[in-house]
Order: sequence, then C-alpha cells, then structure tokens
Amino acid sequence: MEEQSVAIVTGGSRGIGRAVVEGLADRGWTVWFCSRREESVAAAQEKLRERWGNRIRGAAIDVRDPGRVASFVESVLAAEGRIDLLVNNAGLGRFAPVDELSPEEWDESIATNLSGAFYALRAVAPGMRDAGSGWIVNVASLAARHPFAGGAAYNASKFGLLGMSEAAMLDLRPHGVRVTTILPGSVDTDFGAGKGGDWKLRPEDVARAILDLLDYPPRALPSRVELRPTRTGSG
Repeated sequence: MEEQSVAIVTGGSRGIGRAVVEGLADRGWTVWFCSRREESVAAAQEKLRERWGNRIRGAAIDVRDPGRVASFVESVLAAEGRIDLLVNNAGLGRFAPVDELSPEEWDESIATNLSGAFYALRAVAPGMRDAGSGWIVNVASLAARHPFAGGAAYNASKFGLLGMSEAAMLDLRPHGVRVTTILPGSVDTDFGAGKGGDWKLRPEDVARAILDLLDYPPRALPSRVELRPTRTGSG
C-alpha cells in the first residue's frame, strides 16, 4: 500500500491556510493543521472531517512558542512517520505609524510572522534532510518587498521572512529539500476585515499557487512566487 503524503499547515483554520488544507485533502494528502485558538481549531476540524475524515487533524498551537511547535512536529512524525510538506501560513498584522507602534505590537508581529515560521522550519528540516526530500513553503507578502506607511512591524516581519526563507533555501537545497516563498498581494480574508473588494485575490488563488508547486519535477525549484490581483483597487 502506497504511503500517503503528509503536510503541516500553520494558521490552517481559516483564510489561506484553510484553503491549502482543503486543496491538499482533495489531492489525497493527510493534513495536520494548527491555529492559536482552541475554538477555531475545533470548529474547523469538525467541518473538515465531515468531508475528509481522520486524514485531517488539528491542534491548538501558538507558533510563538518554540517548544510547542517542536512537540507538534514530533507528534506528527510519531503518528505518520514522515512530513513531506510544511506550509508556514500563520500570521497577523499590527498597523500603526512607527512612533505610535507599541513594543508589544512589534514583538507580537515579529514573533508570529517571522520567529514562528523559523521554529516550524527548524523542526521539520532534519527529517526532510534525512529523507532527501521535502518542501517548505513560507507565505510572506508583497509587503516583504514594498514598505508602506503604518507597516513598520508588518513590513519588518515579512522582509525578515523573505530573507530567512531564501537563506534556508540555499542551506537545504543540497539535501533535496526545497524552500519556496509565496508573496501574495491583497487577499480577501478576515485578516483585512472591513477592507474587502471584488478585485482582491481569494484564499483559493494563493492555495492554488502553493498546490501547483507540488507538480514540479524534483529537479525544479521555484524559489519565489509573486502573486498579484489582476486589477487594482482601494480599501
């Protein structure tokens, strides 16, 4: 019997992460997802299991806690024996002029958007190196290249995520492990509540870009993918 591929998706209870979980499940993957809030995980898991059963498993994990992240990865390896894909999607936005941004908002942004991705990457990388294969996808943002007013914390976290990802790509590619950074533009999720627009990308658009990577042959590594709405808008 052929082994099923196994993925971890952080921030997987809603938005882009939820779309990735669903897309992978449609392909027959076993997917473990996490989110910070227990109630969000429980609600998402109940709904997802109605369609895909026990191949979907959720856990309440705060990615800012390296010990909890490492334990989560260990539990996946213990249950499945492998991890083929990590999608680092957990993130948040704290927006204010730099002189009004609190140290707590700064720390929360860096800890979630940058350090959390590092903790998960660091936890899965040894197993992937030993297997000689695996894919790590870090969901950044076009804000990783284009600063904007009020975005000091968010821009810093995403600039850092892009830099960390591309260094990790160089570290891991000799071992058969591929690292890709996805840089979406405006996406219509509750991340930007109250700022919707028909012109924006949908979570499933970003998920498709991630899923399309899996169709590349082992010799090919799209290391950075930028994804923009076709049209522009405001709000």
